[in-house]
Amino acid sequence: MNEISWNVLNNNNLTAAGRLSMALDEADAVLIGVGAGMAAADGFTYAGPRFTESFPDFIEKYCWLDMFQASVFDFETLNEEWAFFSRFVDLNYMSQPLGESYVRLNELLEGKNYHIITSNADNAFEIAGFNPDRVFDVQGKYNLLQCSQGCTQKRYNNEALMKKMIEQQNSMRVPDDLIPYCGECGAPMELNRRNHTDWMVEDEKFCLDQKLFNNFLDENINKKILLLELGCGYMAPQVIKHPFQKMTENRSNALYMTVNLKDYSMPHEIRDRLVWLQEDIKKLLSDVEKEQQFTKMKTYETEH
Repeated sequence: MNEISWNVLNNNNLTAAGRLSMALDEADAVLIGVGAGMAAADGFTYAGPRFTESFPDFIEKYCWLDMFQASVFDFETLNEEWAFFSRFVDLNYMSQPLGESYVRLNELLEGKNYHIITSNADNAFEIAGFNPDRVFDVQGKYNLLQCSQGCTQKRYNNEALMKKMIEQQNSMRVPDDLIPYCGECGAPMELNRRNHTDWMVEDEKFCLDQKLFNNFLDENINKKILLLELGCGYMAPQVIKHPFQKMTENRSNALYMTVNLKDYSMPHEIRDRLVWLQEDIKKLLSDVEKEQQFTKMKTYETEH
């Protein structure tokens, strides 16, 4: 494969918004990796008031610092565990509002050849109107249940159950009859999310989404591809960050662009095809939208 040049790499006078806009225009295909940083940019944080206002009783009892710590806590009973997770699912899926950054990203990608892989398990892409066939939820979905023992490759919608748990819980406990158990083996059910052993139930829908993702990579192997990373850190770098970097190293036609406020070490092998934008994602996407609107206006004025 012949190495493909990217004009955006040779233009150091552009703003961050200008560089992203130019890269999007140059690319024949765009692969977007979205992590927790993008959700946080829209206010969907796992710490601060959003956390403390939703779980004051649990925080008082266990002195948790954030929802990450809480979500891996070893609860004493399933009654208490589901009292927490029912509120967690409501906050981070069922009642999560529309994210402005997701709406802008959807608009910026209109008409483009793109696919998304996300480590977030919320409903941000659904509520923003993205084509579900172009979004791969590789780490699971908070609105689904799975057998904790993985005895069956099935996932079950949990939203009606979560609402009942929220309504009926008392003193940080849900009633015994609301605790979900696997209909196949009798083991407790749990949220569909990849755990610390990198395991989760992957049903037919998951496998179809994975196939669509892999098909996109195969179909665009010889095209000029932008690997755009939005808010991916090092909590689970093996999911998006490391594969994106390896893909850039192996594809001479790829450009790796990462948007993150934190400074992470980057492999030397890809530094000649790497753009790091140390920007707030929400502001950056807003600026790109404004820049493209301005460009369209100037083009219209020139033509008329």
